[in-house]
Amino acid sequence: MEDILTNVCGLDVHKETVVACIIKNKPTFGPVTDPSKAIVTTEIRTYSTLYDDLQKLRLWLEVEKCHDIAMESTGIYCASDL
Repeated sequence: MEDILTNVCGLDVHKETVVACIIKNKPTFGPVTDPSKAIVTTEIRTYSTLYDDLQKLRLWLEVEKCHDIAMESTGIYCASDL
């Protein structure tokens, strides 16, 4: 049997914003063994990349008990650009 994550977040990182989407699979009864029998909910939020907003993102993830996160970012970044 493969593991099924029940509370995950995807982050799309941009230069000035981070778009976060939490997906929750709530079983209709008992443990989630069949994904087709789960109630799926999503919530999308956008945060700036400023420190205070990133702390709000962290707090939201903690409140939602989301520990599994995937991050996507495209771009060329060099130490000399920082």
